[in-house]
Amino acid sequence: MHHAHAPVVLDVAGLTLNDDDRRRLQHPLVGGLILFSRNWQDRAQLTQLVAEIKAVRPDVVVSVDHEGGRVQRFRTDGFTHLPAMRTLGERWLDDGRHGPGHGAMTACDMATAAGYILASELRACGVDLSFTPVLDLDHGRSGVIGSRAFHRDPRVVGTLARSLMHGLLQAGMANCGKHFPGHGWAEADSHVAVPKDERTLTAILSDDARPYEWLSTSLTSVMPAHVIYPKVDKRPAGYSARWLNEILRERLGFTGVVFSDDLSMEGARRVPGVQNGAVLSYAEAAVLALAAGCDMVLLCNQSLDGGKAVDDLLDGLTAALERGEWQTSPDSEERRLALLPQTPPIPWDDLMHHAPYLRALERLGS
Repeated sequence: MHHAHAPVVLDVAGLTLNDDDRRRLQHPLVGGLILFSRNWQDRAQLTQLVAEIKAVRPDVVVSVDHEGGRVQRFRTDGFTHLPAMRTLGERWLDDGRHGPGHGAMTACDMATAAGYILASELRACGVDLSFTPVLDLDHGRSGVIGSRAFHRDPRVVGTLARSLMHGLLQAGMANCGKHFPGHGWAEADSHVAVPKDERTLTAILSDDARPYEWLSTSLTSVMPAHVIYPKVDKRPAGYSARWLNEILRERLGFTGVVFSDDLSMEGARRVPGVQNGAVLSYAEAAVLALAAGCDMVLLCNQSLDGGKAVDDLLDGLTAALERGEWQTSPDSEERRLALLPQTPPIPWDDLMHHAPYLRALERLGS
């Protein structure tokens, strides 16, 4: 059943669905679900959970943060431990065999292998999308990004990300570049504060945002940074029509889905110039994000303790729609549906004997 626009991505509290989860999944504004480590016990349980979700809403996009390194939600029961992306950037400069400069092709091959393994393992359990690749540059300043970034050089980042996305695509998975226009320069952690990046638009576009320009035709989705770039706009990028519409869509030519970053993050509910900086409700924050050009809004970790916050968001967004504070977008809905895999996955037991998968494991270990 398709709706005019289903922008909300929510989560579920446990290892199986409860009645509240089922009710929320049936809400016409819900279009995505994000999984966390607390939703994981083993592959059989995860596969069953996703099947339950899809039985309620076949078109919901089931997603997870599964990048490699320290950001990988499922790590046991056969899941491959993927390297941090920085490891691939280091291989680019030196593959350990031929001296500096010879590692680029090895690194690209490893990145494609990593993408293929990541996506085929997730898809074998029913998961549709991983929020990867990280396109932030490794300026050596951001603790929250750190080893999640491929490299300092945007050319290396763009090329390795394209290779990783190629691997995802081979397994039938879309992608999500993050955190636009770049989180690598800002030092604060946006989960607990609102970081600022004081550079000019020219400086950012010529450096951190370059991968988005180069990959604009192959990125299927983008997640903005919860960072304020005061020389460009007083609002964080995820609430900024200037960043999302003028720069990302018009100037850089991006046509895919824009996800808000998690609305429950500390930095997400105080927006400069809005209600005198008072704390916004989740629904108010979601309306701001949608009005600025986001197609989808994430609310993470609010299903715990009964999930009142999730219901408040859905009720508030519904009321705001009726009041005309935001409009549903058929274009957004079309972009959302394009995130769903177009091919059947390879079941896990078959995958374990699948030649391309076995070859990818060899390459990743090389």
